[in-house]
Amino acid sequence: MVTRFGLIALATDLTVEGDGARLLPQGCALHTTRIAFDNPTTPENLRATGPRLRDAAALLVPDVPLAGIGFACTSAGAVLGDDLPGLIGDNRAPVITPGSGAVRALRTMGVTRIALMTPYLPETTLPVAGYLGAMGIEVVASHSMGFADDRDMARLGDQAMIEAALAADNAEAQAVFMSCTALPALRVIPRLEAMLAKPVISANLALFWAMLDQAGIPAAGPYALMRWRTW
Repeated sequence: MVTRFGLIALATDLTVEGDGARLLPQGCALHTTRIAFDNPTTPENLRATGPRLRDAAALLVPDVPLAGIGFACTSAGAVLGDDLPGLIGDNRAPVITPGSGAVRALRTMGVTRIALMTPYLPETTLPVAGYLGAMGIEVVASHSMGFADDRDMARLGDQAMIEAALAADNAEAQAVFMSCTALPALRVIPRLEAMLAKPVISANLALFWAMLDQAGIPAAGPYALMRWRTW
């Protein structure tokens, strides 16, 4: 039996589907639809994704049961906030964002203080930090790389991502969260966890871990988060 998940991605995202293929175990299928998105990744443009979500969700394998629906944009999820499930309007499955997935993961690990690393402009980092804070996760330090286009974020090299995560880290932080589903961070997380001796969670790792966790499916991989579950 196949467990099916739906994913709503931005038209410009070059990373999230590949990360989903790496993180979902055998027996799971990911069905993706996309919405138009206009760079730069400012709060105004991110808010404009809201009216596009319902029609996109309707294209996710209609009338087929889903175990979860992911909205693959950390910053848009933070900007849209509690309005998101209503905007998507699909009652087949719980709606999960990278932000809500990160909160689920951090709470499961007992983490209340994090360092936040983003590839965004500083003005786009603010709503992500605000969302996490409102959910009881204190952002004790943050670092924004200053990119405006998510396609540029997707092309970042390993060393640039590692340096940004190290710049974000703080001795008070119990974990590091690397925001943005376009960020190809999975490949550097094991190195960062070894360097920092603390969990490092990327947006896509949080999103797909949470989708699996709420469906009661074990996750696996070389990441500290994969040792945790809520059931």
